[in-house]
Amino acid sequence: MAGELEFEKPLAELRKKIDELKRFGQEKGIDFSDEISRLELKYKQMQDELYEELRPAQRMHLARHQQRPTSLDFIQSIFTDFIELHGDRLFADDLAIVGGLAKLGDTPVTVIGHQRGKDTKDNIARFFGSPHPEGFRKALRLMQQANKFGRPIVTFIDTKGAYPGNTAEERGQSEAIARNLREMATFGVPIVCIVIGEGGSGGALALGVGNRVLMLENAIYSVISPNGAASILWKDASKADQAAEAMRITAKDLLEFGVIEEIIPEPQGGAHRDLPQQAEAIRAALLRHLEELAALSPEALLEDRYRKFRKIGVFSESAGAHDPVASAPL
Repeated sequence: MAGELEFEKPLAELRKKIDELKRFGQEKGIDFSDEISRLELKYKQMQDELYEELRPAQRMHLARHQQRPTSLDFIQSIFTDFIELHGDRLFADDLAIVGGLAKLGDTPVTVIGHQRGKDTKDNIARFFGSPHPEGFRKALRLMQQANKFGRPIVTFIDTKGAYPGNTAEERGQSEAIARNLREMATFGVPIVCIVIGEGGSGGALALGVGNRVLMLENAIYSVISPNGAASILWKDASKADQAAEAMRITAKDLLEFGVIEEIIPEPQGGAHRDLPQQAEAIRAALLRHLEELAALSPEALLEDRYRKFRKIGVFSESAGAHDPVASAPL
């Protein structure tokens, strides 16, 4: 269990003991098969219990796992004939967002996603998956092209948020995000968005206005990262686990709120345990939703997208002046 998380360590330690016992038996020619079978059964029980009902903070750590598949991993596993396109034609090519043309089965699509790095050097080049304005404008350029030629749009969401530095603000970060929100709401082609890791703040929303929003089982989606929320509430970013427990950011919560349409199951232990299995689950969900959306006209797609976001949340009206309780002095 390379790269195990803190809550996975008891499981990793038991696996280590089982492997050591196997090696010792082979070296000494001793039959430990009964003992190994007993420990394997115990391991399976521990594994089932551990992953059966993970806490929100544990899912947050799985969503941020360094080995978790990235957008490019899924693009290469799910689609064929992918051609990556670069640049926003205004400033630069932001490596925190990747996108281009591909085929899903026989259907040409435009696919776009946040891209984290695989190591420290790659993460620095990709700003740890936090885009600058030129990244959002690149994504918008590709989506406008898809809308022009009638191609469905697929987005993969995986970012802690838009890049928070001065350079991004100087180049119009908030305007770039707002423009994406407005333009995505007007496209007459099917849009399916999938939260594959962490969906944080406006950086996630800039790729998240779709007819269908799906989430991987251990992904999280929130208006602010748990670290940011902890910094505001307790002036201590290290309390991110505590914030995650309170924020209702898991796929189960978001499905209950009506923010997403489907939870895509993950292999036991997380998406990084079995990329081919996870990619196939995403592919099946994409084909199902795009087939359903393909039957709608551009006008119907616009209406469908409008209604999806219009129905999220609840509101109440305060009592009017005619209400004796409401108008009574305090």
